[in-house]
Amino acid sequence: MIKVGLRKKIAQRIVNGHPWIFNNEVEKVEGQVNGGETVEVFTHDKKFVGKGYINPKSQILVRLLTRDKNAEINEQFFHDQIAQCWEYRKRIGYTENCRLVFGEADSLPQLIIDKFNDYFVIQTLALGIDVWKPAIVKALNEIFKPKGIYERNDVPVRELEGLPQYKGFLSDPFDTKIIIKENGLQFYVDIENGQKTGYFLDQQDNRRAIQHIVKGAEVLGVFTYTGTFEIHAAHYGAKSVLGLDISENAVQQANRNAELNGLQNSCRFQTANAFDVLKQWVKDGRQYDVVMLDPPAFTKSRETLQKAITGYKEINLRGMKLVKPGGFLVTSSCTNLVNAELFLQIIDMAAKDARRKTRQVVFQTQSADHPVIWGMENTHYLKYLIIQVI
Repeated sequence: MIKVGLRKKIAQRIVNGHPWIFNNEVEKVEGQVNGGETVEVFTHDKKFVGKGYINPKSQILVRLLTRDKNAEINEQFFHDQIAQCWEYRKRIGYTENCRLVFGEADSLPQLIIDKFNDYFVIQTLALGIDVWKPAIVKALNEIFKPKGIYERNDVPVRELEGLPQYKGFLSDPFDTKIIIKENGLQFYVDIENGQKTGYFLDQQDNRRAIQHIVKGAEVLGVFTYTGTFEIHAAHYGAKSVLGLDISENAVQQANRNAELNGLQNSCRFQTANAFDVLKQWVKDGRQYDVVMLDPPAFTKSRETLQKAITGYKEINLRGMKLVKPGGFLVTSSCTNLVNAELFLQIIDMAAKDARRKTRQVVFQTQSADHPVIWGMENTHYLKYLIIQVI
């Protein structure tokens, strides 16, 4: 087996269990490397660190799969790992729809598997895990006997690993437009063409958190995508709900979801640029009992982080100004580079500029089927906040 030797001075991150080993942390590689092979990693003084997969085309040279020297990386390894992921989800109550595998948080770096009842969507985002795709599909078939498996590898990050973007069936073809149930509601999921894997499962617990504040309320939802927060608000007894999104296709899907749940009379959607419309509505003096903001990630690189901070502050400032005194702002950020502390600072700055006092109601992260591992910052990406705006 190829052996990778680390430099004498390595990041505490590796010692503490983080699976990523960067090029500049490696002293030498013994053996012929093409990419995708399983390697053993050792400290400078020959102490075993772990086994993982290697890719010389990536800045992250090695991603560790195990710290167990006796573990064999083979088909059975992936079967057992996926089975463990499933047992964990069942124990914490996620049996119908869930993120079955959340990459590094489940010791399967760069592997994402979302379970939509009997259908599965896979992303293999690094060369080393892509090599094992047949074993992963075999494990899913053995453990679940699913109705269908689909690959959503149409993501740019694969190109950093020297991999092409691709999507398609990993099972017999099936109708990729399915319906799932969440919190007593139904939603269309477009596995083939929806964003990411077709649906944002990470907010499923957070959507329940609005049930008390929206009762009898006039609600505005911004960056609505397919309307899940807004439809939950209508379901929980909102007086009226308006959702905005810049995508005409998303708005059409949101209206279909409202009709699917018989909520089209209390929940409507329209196409709009959030930044422009909210600015005008503030000038017009419009106000709502509850304003919900669920924007996409504003940046994925440190070079544009300041621009993202400015964007988050601006949209939350406008959102607060549209909240009636005593009403509520529901806001979130899925930008990994904006950590929880920074996110709260941004909201505080927006409140000060809006000259509004705030009171925290709820501050939490993604649903528990997307586990947060302490010491792995990339696993703690979602920040979700409800505040009363006084």
